[in-house]
Order: sequence, then structure tokens, then C-alpha cells
Amino acid sequence: MNVVVVNNFDRMSEEVAKIMIKQIIQKPKSVLGLATGSSPLRVYKLLVEYHNRGADFSGLTTFNLDEYVGLSKEHPQSYRQYMNENFFSHVNIKPENTFVPSGVTEDPEEECRLYEQSIKQAGGIDMQILGIGSNAHIGFNEPGTPFDSITQVVDLSESTIKDNARFFDTIEEVPTKAISMGIKTIMQAKEIVLMANGGSKAKAIYGAVMGRITPEVPASVLQLHPSVTIVVDQAAASKL
Repeated sequence: MNVVVVNNFDRMSEEVAKIMIKQIIQKPKSVLGLATGSSPLRVYKLLVEYHNRGADFSGLTTFNLDEYVGLSKEHPQSYRQYMNENFFSHVNIKPENTFVPSGVTEDPEEECRLYEQSIKQAGGIDMQILGIGSNAHIGFNEPGTPFDSITQVVDLSESTIKDNARFFDTIEEVPTKAISMGIKTIMQAKEIVLMANGGSKAKAIYGAVMGRITPEVPASVLQLHPSVTIVVDQAAASKL
């Protein structure tokens, strides 16, 4: 596990974007696992800038970590919409090669099965980008999620719902379920890059890097992966 401590959010974003663009240059047909939320926002902006300077994303295939159950792809807070607005619509990636679970499927269990199948058919994920929740969740795998979990419907914890309420008008609007890649699915990626910023993530980062490996701290499983880079600002690294 390689831990990179930088000064601030912008430097964190720049470091992660450089790691990603190196992967894309070295393997133009990379399969990338992508994250949403506030942490990767500037990363996507920087990738768009790389594209505007000539980087070619046409060979990429992407799989997002998760989607809220109950939100259509057109909903302004859906993760499909987030990806379109912040990344996909600004680069030359092929829309048919961008995968985000459907939050309004009639058969969520089948959606999960097909998502796993699509990842396997793509050859597996070369590089998985992760954020981390204040309770150390990765994807939407909350504390207690078994390490052998694959893509599934999950119940969001109270703390996660509160953390995500800032993106909605009221906390009552925040979905309580999501479809999420499982921990086993994430761990099957060839390389993992996790980013975090701010003091609210310091305890989670400590647990991920230094803590006991336990499902109660989902990100602690990353200690078992052969190729993980964690990029954090000084505040998030303050307990290391």
C-alpha cells in the first residue's frame, strides 16, 4: 500500500488525475472503475483538460461503483447524470462503453447479476478509483458488509444518508438503498486508487491504512490488495 500525502484538495486531485492519465496512455483500452461524490469532481475536470489537450479516451470502458435505487438516469442527483455532466459529455468516450447500474430496473437482483457479468466480459477492471465514507465505506459497502460480497442491493446507513443529504433539498429525499459493486468486486481490480480529503475522513483513513482488517471498517480490506495507492491531503492523513 502506497500512501501519498499532499497539501490540499487540488494537489490530491492533480495526483489522482496524473495516475489515471498514465494508465490511459499506457493502455488506451483500459477498463476503469469510477467513483462519484465530491472527492473526484476536480479529477474529472482535469481529465477533461487532458482530453482538450489531445488525450484520447475513445478506447476506454468504464464501470461506476454504484447508483441510487429509485432514481432514474435523468434525475439530477443520479450518478449517471453526475458522470454525464462532469465527465462523459466532455470527452470522446463512447457512451455505449460507459456502465452505471440502473436505479429503476424492475428486477434489481438481475441488474446486479448482469453488471457483474458485464465487468467480466470487459476483462475485469484495470484501475478502480475510490472515495471513502466517514464510516470507512467504499462504494456503498457499509460497515459489516462481508468481504466476499459482489454487486448487490444495499441499505444505506444513517450516517451515509446524512453525509449525502447536502446534495438534496431535504434529507427525506435521499434514497435509502443503492446498487453497489461489492467488496470482492472492488478487490478484483488490478489496481486501486483511493482519495480522501478533510479531517472528517481522518478516522476512516487511519482504519483503512493502520487499523485491524475487519468488515466493520470496509476500507481496511485494501490492506490485502497487492496494488493500492491512497492519496490524501494533510487533514485526512492527520491520524496516521
